[in-house]
Amino acid sequence: MARTPTLLDPYGRPVRRAELTKMQAEPGLTGVRQAFGPSVAPGLTPQRLAAILRACDDGNTHDYLVLAEEMEERDPHYASVLGVRKRAVSGVEPVVEPASEDPRDQEIAEDVRETIAMSDAFPDLIEDMLDALGKGFSAIEIDWKRGAQRWTPRAYIHRDQRYFRFDRATGRELRLIDEQDPAEGIPLEPFKWIEHRTRLKSGLPARGGLARLVAFGWMCKAYTLKDWVAFIETYGLPLRLGRYGGEHSAQDIEKLFSAVANIGTDAAAVLPRGMEIEFQETGSVNGDRIFESLARYVDEQTSKAVLGQTMTSDNGSSRAQAEVHDNVRHDIASADARAVAGTLNRDLVKPYVDLNFGVPKQYPRITIPIAEPEDTDMIIRNVTRLAVAGVRFNQSEVRQRLGFSDPEPGDDVVGGPPEPKRPGSGTAMNREAPGPTDELDELEAEMLEDWQEVMGETLDPIEEIIDGAGSYEDVMERLAGLDGLPASRIIDTLVKGMFKARAQGDVTDD
Repeated sequence: MARTPTLLDPYGRPVRRAELTKMQAEPGLTGVRQAFGPSVAPGLTPQRLAAILRACDDGNTHDYLVLAEEMEERDPHYASVLGVRKRAVSGVEPVVEPASEDPRDQEIAEDVRETIAMSDAFPDLIEDMLDALGKGFSAIEIDWKRGAQRWTPRAYIHRDQRYFRFDRATGRELRLIDEQDPAEGIPLEPFKWIEHRTRLKSGLPARGGLARLVAFGWMCKAYTLKDWVAFIETYGLPLRLGRYGGEHSAQDIEKLFSAVANIGTDAAAVLPRGMEIEFQETGSVNGDRIFESLARYVDEQTSKAVLGQTMTSDNGSSRAQAEVHDNVRHDIASADARAVAGTLNRDLVKPYVDLNFGVPKQYPRITIPIAEPEDTDMIIRNVTRLAVAGVRFNQSEVRQRLGFSDPEPGDDVVGGPPEPKRPGSGTAMNREAPGPTDELDELEAEMLEDWQEVMGETLDPIEEIIDGAGSYEDVMERLAGLDGLPASRIIDTLVKGMFKARAQGDVTDD
């Protein structure tokens, strides 16, 4: 009986096939990994936040990971911009590139494309991997299904980051907290895990999440919103002032006070004659703007940290600016896509190929192409202007920049070269199709056909005076004696030409 060859993971550890179909990090009710746990965010103070971050620096990441999760749950703005950054990658269709032109490599690449890249679970897998943006890392357990001849991923299960810790020696090896070793954890099973780490900054993975970057501003915003609500409760309603005049008993005063105290909810009161209640408007002296400004400032800094810009998440930019700037800055989205693709090729593509096809010399690669946003209107305007000036372009390149494909024979197409003029339209049949300026050239030629005859009526009397005069003063004297020049044909010709030009322009615009 032939022996099954020993497989090694990317780190050189032997793969135990019998463990691939078992769940390694399943939570339980009584074990060290539980689905529910205490909260951290309520009542967070600067001292408590500092203690959480110091513990994270020392390798105890539990409270920091809980806070990172709750920050995303409690702040709509932070959750929104973090979701936008995730979907900038998860919404892109992946591409599988074969290792070579060899038929075997082509077959492997096609299998990876159909089974992994085009599966319904793939976009959700990318979203779960990008949970590392906020927390610094994410771990997805692969639920392998073993068939008669194939290994296939049945599901990708995102595991709570609270179940893991980094080793104390290097701070870089991710280990699973388990009953076997609750303090240090156990190694992750080879070929069972997709372990993604964000690269927001160099250093230890536990200190690289966005939650650490925005935690202080998030806490300040929470204080601001709480104070803002208290401010509105105090100054949002008019001051109810009860007045009484003359002699009133203590019972009457108590009745007035009770009416003033309850009128905010009851909206009704009964008073003795001679008493009155006034509602006095109180100015907030722009106090509400102070809270709003601070909350808006924190949101803007959060947008810069997560998206790299604030245009598409705040109200201070135009729609055109936001569309050109896109949602996530292009270099940030490209870096996220490149990191995700690298993790997939290491932790998913290699295990899948090794289990089903053996260990090849080269592996197919998954890539996630992030197209750079372009101002298509500007491209069209510039191409049109340069084409009129005589510059020639490759149509395929222009279509590619605009996102259009080259038409195939038999396709229904829109557009094309202008139709040639019919006989009798004023253009010779052996001329090329009229260009953008041919109509104006024809109009110019038409107006110049009889220019000598038209201008002669006006210029001939002037030439006769000049020929018969002896000096400049004599010419000016004779010109002053002319009753008027026959300029009617000049005016008529100019009016007709201008009218035709205007009509031609209106037709061209339409």
